[in-house]
Amino acid sequence: MDKTTQMHLGNLFSEDRELQNKAFFHVLEVTDKPVDWAYEVWDEMVESLSHKDNHVRAIAAQVLCNLAKSDPKNRMLEDFDALLAVTKDERFVTARHCMQSIWKVGAAGKKQQKQLVDGLAGRFRDCAAEKNCTLIRYDIVQGLRKLYDEVQDEKVREQAMTLIESSEEDSKYRKKYAGLWRVG
Repeated sequence: MDKTTQMHLGNLFSEDRELQNKAFFHVLEVTDKPVDWAYEVWDEMVESLSHKDNHVRAIAAQVLCNLAKSDPKNRMLEDFDALLAVTKDERFVTARHCMQSIWKVGAAGKKQQKQLVDGLAGRFRDCAAEKNCTLIRYDIVQGLRKLYDEVQDEKVREQAMTLIESSEEDSKYRKKYAGLWRVG
């Protein structure tokens, strides 16, 4: 790991928000491609998913999602439930940041893809009584679309369509969610 990345990782959970944000954007950029140092920070990211500061939880979730592609030991398969739990965070903004990144886990391999799609399908069905249900469902369908665009697996599209048709009762929202799958 280069010194700049090491410095930014050190600042990732700084109480100085400006320093923290700069570090966060650097780490996201660096982890957009596979890195060989993922396991040097993996445990800290997993532990930080339950940190008292929701900003730390959001950062840890997004970084961990990016690190999924740098996980040859498939540790994500064991840590996925902790990540999925952040999509139910008490602070909706934190939950949403995680939800909008979690699709990246599914692009890391077939086992991760299955775990992600199953987890998001359960989340889609279970969120019906939540205050922000329609936003949660939109983010889930959008995440499945991003995953589909990345891996081109027809099973992902089929699962999204099944969720839209079988779990969403409001035709206005069914149409909105299905719109994410239209081309052009």
